[in-house]
Amino acid sequence: MTFYISHRQLSTFPFSWRRVIDTLHDAVLCLHQGRYAQPIKPYLRYQNPANRIIAMPAYAGAPFEMAGIKWIASFPDNLEKGLPRAHSVVILNEASSGRPLAIINSPLLSVIRTAGVSGLMIRQFLALRPSGKIRLGIIGWGPIGKAHFEMCRELLGTHLDCTRVFDLKGVDAGTLPVIESASWSDVYLNSDIFITCTVSKAPYIDLPPNPGSLHLNVSLRDYKTDVMPYFEHGIVVDDWEEVCREKTDIEMMHLERGLRKEQTISLPEVVAGNALSALAPEMPVMFNPMGMAVFDIAVGASFFKAMEREQCGTVLD
Repeated sequence: MTFYISHRQLSTFPFSWRRVIDTLHDAVLCLHQGRYAQPIKPYLRYQNPANRIIAMPAYAGAPFEMAGIKWIASFPDNLEKGLPRAHSVVILNEASSGRPLAIINSPLLSVIRTAGVSGLMIRQFLALRPSGKIRLGIIGWGPIGKAHFEMCRELLGTHLDCTRVFDLKGVDAGTLPVIESASWSDVYLNSDIFITCTVSKAPYIDLPPNPGSLHLNVSLRDYKTDVMPYFEHGIVVDDWEEVCREKTDIEMMHLERGLRKEQTISLPEVVAGNALSALAPEMPVMFNPMGMAVFDIAVGASFFKAMEREQCGTVLD
């Protein structure tokens, strides 16, 4: 039998961001120790080249012992039609037999994984930097931006000083404690942790970063290559082969500025090798996560097991 989890079931299931981050920590150790399989993900494009559907298969070893695939569609123009930009389905297979165990039909899992990876990077970064009040800045106030805010609220706690947000369409924050800024530069210049969560089609960020700041380049296409010298040896990627393509900022830095893999730091080197400790405290760090299928399988497995225990999904014959 297969366990089915709908978007409604997933969205109403309580979870802890810290536990998600711990799950992703274990998944990074799988990468570091070679307990995984993950081919380069293909992009399916047709008709409108701005749209894409991506296949993300992977196997995650112990403690997960799970294989599977995420099939995620990103159609930016959906927003103009009142539809979600992203739709995704994750299928989980028992690693030892290939038996399908679960189908998770919700883009929320991808949102949680994305913000969770950022949280893991924040946790590693702050472990080496002086503690104190942190100014958070977020560009883009869609589902990804809002999830990052909620994750940072839980992770940073009383260390979170203020949050500035900018979105071209305005910010509907409700009662959330955020400051709507008039420009991306206002957010950028007043942030210790700066996060891009946009669907930008062209880079625009060209200002020097604040000393010792952390930049989570989640949307991957916001920074001009002019900023590369500011970060020097502080450019982190989840996987060079994945991120240095599809016109990402990393690929543009590679093509226009000669950035090489050897000049970057991998996420496993950060988590398992404490690589950030070699950087001076005033050195800004830029993290560029293309998105790893292993992380989706690990987070999906964690939710599947928790929801199965609580009988929060649907059993299919």
